[in-house]
Amino acid sequence: MARVATALTLVAATTVLAVLAGPRSASAAEPPVPLGTAANFAILAGTTVTNTGPSMVTGDLGVSPGTAVTGFPPGQLNGAIHSNDGPAVQAQSDLVIAYNDAVSRTTTDIVDSELAGTTKTTGVYESAAGTFTIGGDLNLDAEGDPNAVFIFKTTSTLITGASSTVNLLNGAQSCNVFWQVGSSVTLGANSLFRGNLLTFTSITVGAALEVDGRAMAINGAVTMDTDTVTRSTCAEPGELSISAPETADLGSASLGGVASGNLGPVTVTDERLLSEPTWTATVVATDFVTSGVPVHTISNTNASYWSGPATATSGIGTFTSGQPTSGDAEIINVERTAFTLADGVGNNSATWDPVVSVQIPLTAVAGVYTGTITFSVA
Repeated sequence: MARVATALTLVAATTVLAVLAGPRSASAAEPPVPLGTAANFAILAGTTVTNTGPSMVTGDLGVSPGTAVTGFPPGQLNGAIHSNDGPAVQAQSDLVIAYNDAVSRTTTDIVDSELAGTTKTTGVYESAAGTFTIGGDLNLDAEGDPNAVFIFKTTSTLITGASSTVNLLNGAQSCNVFWQVGSSVTLGANSLFRGNLLTFTSITVGAALEVDGRAMAINGAVTMDTDTVTRSTCAEPGELSISAPETADLGSASLGGVASGNLGPVTVTDERLLSEPTWTATVVATDFVTSGVPVHTISNTNASYWSGPATATSGIGTFTSGQPTSGDAEIINVERTAFTLADGVGNNSATWDPVVSVQIPLTAVAGVYTGTITFSVA
């Protein structure tokens, strides 16, 4: 009897198993300065808080042991005023602890007073002359680590120039920038300042200035003039997840032939905010079966897979394909490595467009075969 080769269509349904991130691991080598309840405040002073013009403050405003708060009509404060009450007293106590903690940090670099025109990575910086000035742009580069901590220590003053800027680069967050100032701070007009000011005496915020962080003085006053002060908060860690197309059609093949096709983009997204993330994505296939009666099966030992190179990546790290070329294809009757990340820093992602091929046995029957390909990441 002559055998007639009949083409068949093989359909591979792709499902995704997303593995959530585990507990957040230890972050940057230099831990942030603990602010305690002072973290609730955008402005905190020892004697008075005085404002002129339509300033806007987001976060609580407090003073202790003084009581005077002036120049904040309704609509200019997105938070509560605490005038020498329990929260203000406790916040001042926690501010002193934070200040002393910053003072005690081991210096990693002694630098010139003028910070403008420089780029700093995570570390503890101490002024050689006992003062800091920022006459232009200062860059703080987290190098991809959103937990990077920057601490600046000076025994005397911090003075910023008009129109100066503290820039945050590559994942740096203002919540992790700390300025320990041994006397007073003067911030220049029309400038952008970032970080938490832990000031022994007083703070003067120049006209039309933006502070992304906190202005906190232990013993003296905080004076403002048509400014915007926004209490900084650190981004919350997210998850490690993987996504893939719901279905993919591997096309048609004759008996004894090979049905092969791209599944479509598979993406790992890592938003755990880890300083040294790693992950491994894996892939495995079920048998491929028909929907008719009787059921016919093509074993998953006939299914091969290769990831190919990454089509897109983000973040810092070494992204490695489990099967860089078609010659590296592997049988996916058991879990195989699809992609990995090593030597990572901070949040990252990788996308690839894998190919699955299924050898059609000569004993197969014509029909539509469906299987499940499962991607996991951990």
